[in-house]
Amino acid sequence: MRFDLIKTDEKTSARAGLITTDHGQIETPIFMPVGTVGSVKGLTVRDLHQEVGAQIILGNTYHLYLRPGTDILEKAGGLHKFNGWDGPILTDSGGFQVFSLTGIRKLTEEGCTFQSHIDGSKHIFTPEKVMDIERSIGADIMMALDECPPGTSDYNYAKKSLGLTHRWLDRCLKRFNETEPLYGHHQSLFPIVQGCTYRDLRTESAEFVASKDADGNAIGGLAVGEPAEVMYEMIELVNGILPKSRPRYLMGVGTPVNLLESIELGVDMFDCVMPTRNGRNAMLFTSEGIMNMRNKKWEDDFSPIDPNGTAEVDTFYSRAYLHHLFKAQELLALEIASIHNLAFYLWLVREARKHILAGDFPTWKSQMVKRVSQRL
Repeated sequence: MRFDLIKTDEKTSARAGLITTDHGQIETPIFMPVGTVGSVKGLTVRDLHQEVGAQIILGNTYHLYLRPGTDILEKAGGLHKFNGWDGPILTDSGGFQVFSLTGIRKLTEEGCTFQSHIDGSKHIFTPEKVMDIERSIGADIMMALDECPPGTSDYNYAKKSLGLTHRWLDRCLKRFNETEPLYGHHQSLFPIVQGCTYRDLRTESAEFVASKDADGNAIGGLAVGEPAEVMYEMIELVNGILPKSRPRYLMGVGTPVNLLESIELGVDMFDCVMPTRNGRNAMLFTSEGIMNMRNKKWEDDFSPIDPNGTAEVDTFYSRAYLHHLFKAQELLALEIASIHNLAFYLWLVREARKHILAGDFPTWKSQMVKRVSQRL
């Protein structure tokens, strides 16, 4: 994998770059649709390419390990062959999902034992096993196994957790370097910076991660309940330490405003379930603000869903029709809203890139933050 830093904004840390993988190039900053179980909910591969404009998607190690399982994925020739997506794929480590299984998992130095949410069967994720699973999935970018402690963790727990994450990272790197890709394309491993909201722990973790000289680096454990201002403070601190020559991936974030503020702080890659999850609950994000499509005000509004939108559904269907679909609980409503929201997120990061390259990013960003925050 190669990362070319094309331009950094003169007044901020916003960056425009280009990631090159064996499955294609990714223009940064980029938003990555989340395909938890091998599919982005409600969308076909054609939708992702032609309507959304996705350049890279995610798969989830925990869910894919449980179903369909690594045997099926290997027989298929990896996730690319299995789901038909021919672009780059990133897989998380499954750690966040495992650690959220409160009451049915146990954490040790060796790894994390847990019960499947599907059938209650018992499993263990070790750093070595997770590397093997991600090899079986065949993602272009693999994430290291880490512990994502609760945002409310006290300092002692956060420090202990960070030590475990760092020891696990060393084991991940060792296993990664001992094994080879299964399907003939290169795979990269990204370490994850943790440390909750404690500046000294975040600094320690960022320095430890930077010392590994990986193809890219991730920032985890944010947007888990802490105030947005604290999240931005942590991002700025960490990005001041991580190497400028590698892409920086902020995991699980977030709202359109979160994206814009984090791009300004030097983040290159994002993922979040918000566009699809909120879309399925009738919330549309647009360049003029946020729309709740269940509101009665849309009942007889026959104008396009989003006249500024980039997806075909934005101008083909009316607001009144989408309102009706949600009220009638039609599945088409979920599909239209998901396509629209993902297309908007991809439009937003493309526009950010365009203004970074043009040299007027700060002015555009401040205007856009106000616009996308409005309730319509």
